[in-house]
Amino acid sequence: MRRKITKPTTAECDLPKYMGFLLCEPKSATCTHLSELSDMSHDRVNRFLQRENFAPKDLFLEAAARLIFEGGTLFVDDTVRDKPYTHGTALVGPDDSGKHHQIVKGINLITLYYTDMKGYNLPVNVRICDPADGKTQNDYFVDRLKQVLA
Repeated sequence: MRRKITKPTTAECDLPKYMGFLLCEPKSATCTHLSELSDMSHDRVNRFLQRENFAPKDLFLEAAARLIFEGGTLFVDDTVRDKPYTHGTALVGPDDSGKHHQIVKGINLITLYYTDMKGYNLPVNVRICDPADGKTQNDYFVDRLKQVLA
């Protein structure tokens, strides 16, 4: 169930504007950054967030409500977060990096995305690969795919 706004407002910042910003901004999703990109002040964005008290689930449900779950595409992304100076830590292991074009030490993350016919996309399944499992990236992908299709 999608969350309802608690109080009517005349504020410039609203859920569609804020959600659009979050979906388009991969690195710096802050009130300050949104105010720099728009004509809203930092305080207006901050007041909106304090008043509504959104949780991550609210953003997911709002974004999922816009998707058309017919005729879309499922695709996988495997990302390696470089951790060259980490020693003896769980989840850190050797992985093939497309960025460096070689094997690097890092944390491997498998994300399954759904993209609908209008081009909207949403991550639907995320998994950190554990080198201790002995599974390949393909094994993780098949596991993620089975979960989504179930």
